[in-house]
Amino acid sequence: MAALMEAPLDTTQMDDEEQLEEMEEEEAGAARCAAFFHVTELENHGISRQDTQKLAAGGFCTVQSVAYATIKKLCEVKGISDTKAQKLREISYKLVPSTFVTAAEELQQRQQMIMLSTGSKELDKLLEGGIETGSLTELYGEFRTGKTQLCHTLCVTAQLPLDQGGGEGKAMYIDTEGTFRPQRLQAIAERYGVSPEMVLENVVYARAHNSEQQCELLKQACALMSEDRFSLLIVDSATALYRTDYMGRGELSERQMQLAQFLRQLTRMSAEFGIAVVLTNQVVANPDGMSFAKDATKPIGGNIIAHASHTRLQLKKARGENRVCKVVDSPSIAESEASFSVGGAGIADAVE
Repeated sequence: MAALMEAPLDTTQMDDEEQLEEMEEEEAGAARCAAFFHVTELENHGISRQDTQKLAAGGFCTVQSVAYATIKKLCEVKGISDTKAQKLREISYKLVPSTFVTAAEELQQRQQMIMLSTGSKELDKLLEGGIETGSLTELYGEFRTGKTQLCHTLCVTAQLPLDQGGGEGKAMYIDTEGTFRPQRLQAIAERYGVSPEMVLENVVYARAHNSEQQCELLKQACALMSEDRFSLLIVDSATALYRTDYMGRGELSERQMQLAQFLRQLTRMSAEFGIAVVLTNQVVANPDGMSFAKDATKPIGGNIIAHASHTRLQLKKARGENRVCKVVDSPSIAESEASFSVGGAGIADAVE
């Protein structure tokens, strides 16, 4: 017994255990906001593989998406009857229970929220850490205010380690205006000292040519996100195609309804997969106050997009390459401004 007590400690084993704990913490951090069940989990609860394949084809790739959907939406999937939809909802509610939690528990979860760096220290400070995952952030402003450049920068920072302001995940880019430029990602990657080839491989891109195709792309996005780790989804611009596909006051109601459905799906995806959803928005001239108005422009989409966005940021031009970001609406950030610059290597701190 004494001999056992006097035996020296195995430091190698301790080092291995410490490394294992660190790896587990990193994995937990990466998956912190992405705890979802794949739709195939329903097969373990009496649902056939044919039905789960039908659900996946209809854009329901996770159990959460089934639980969050209405019976009407589930019945729209080809081959899913009303009775089967009721059964699906009962099973999904058991796997994903909707229950009350204390404010203390919610606070603890929010403190673990991952923030994606914008590339500018002042802008990150304004946003209290960066772009928030699990929510929608809207960027609006005139042309050449840095909206697309900020989106390109986020595609790179989203892949960085957590301790460097990243999300340790891939990025997805839905382009509706043809402004995506892969070579810009290469320049930003070199600035952060990461492999440009790796950065390009970790960004998936799709071009939408009409508003219906824009919605269909979200079904493909859900399928990809259910198979791999993503931390960012960008839609640049979210409103451009709706603006041209629906013309005049006669189609305004239909446009707003379709736009609301698109934004609702984005909100659902941000909650399901724990991703940061960033969408850009165009502006129109504000004729209300004419020259006496504080701001001569206003974002399009009206109250629909205003209510859907958790954080609204207005980007404005400043001197030279400098730009100004103003927090217009946020549940946690006070209304204030910060300056940043736009350059060849993306978003950076403002220059004198």
